[in-house]
Amino acid sequence: MPKQIAKHGRRWYAIHTYSGYEENVAENLHQRIDTMDMEDKIFNVLVPKEKKIKIKNGKRRVTEEKVFPGYVLIEMIVTDDSWYVVRNTPNVTGFIGTGTTPTPVSEEEITALQKRMGLSEPEYKLDVEPGSPVQITDGPFKNFEGKVSEIDHARGKVKVLVNMFGRETPVELDFLQVKKI
Repeated sequence: MPKQIAKHGRRWYAIHTYSGYEENVAENLHQRIDTMDMEDKIFNVLVPKEKKIKIKNGKRRVTEEKVFPGYVLIEMIVTDDSWYVVRNTPNVTGFIGTGTTPTPVSEEEITALQKRMGLSEPEYKLDVEPGSPVQITDGPFKNFEGKVSEIDHARGKVKVLVNMFGRETPVELDFLQVKKI
C-alpha cells in the first residue's frame, strides 16, 4: 500500500459510507478519534444537512435532509495513521480520491456548504406577485386556479382568490401549495 503523505496539511475530505449510516459513522469516528489519540490529526466530522419545508396533510413541517446522502466530511491531516483510523471505521467504504490517496475538498465548496447548512430558517421563494394567476397543487382546493391577492413572506403564506359558485373566495395557502401558471 502506498504511504500517505501529509502534503496538504489540515484539509477537508469526503468519505463514502453506506447510505443511511452517516450519523453512525460520524459517532464511530468521534469515539475512534478519542480512543486512538487522533485529536491532533483528525479535527472535525460533519454530516452535511439542511432544513427543508415539507407539506403533508396540509400541515407545514420543517425537516432536516442530508445534503449528500452516503457521504461524511472530515477535516484532518492525512497520514498513514489517520488514514487507517478513518478507512477502517465500520460502514466506511473509502475516501473520495484516486486509488488510496484522498483528494481534498476545495475551500470554496466547504464555505458554500457551511453557508447552506447555516441557514436557520429555510426559505421558499415564490415568483408571483399580487394579480398573478396560480394553480393550487395541494390541499382541498387542489387543481383549482385563482389569482394571488396578498403575499405574506414572513409566514410563507399567500392569499388566492378562487372562483367558486360564481364568486371569488379568498383562500389562504402555503407557498408550497401553489404554482405559477
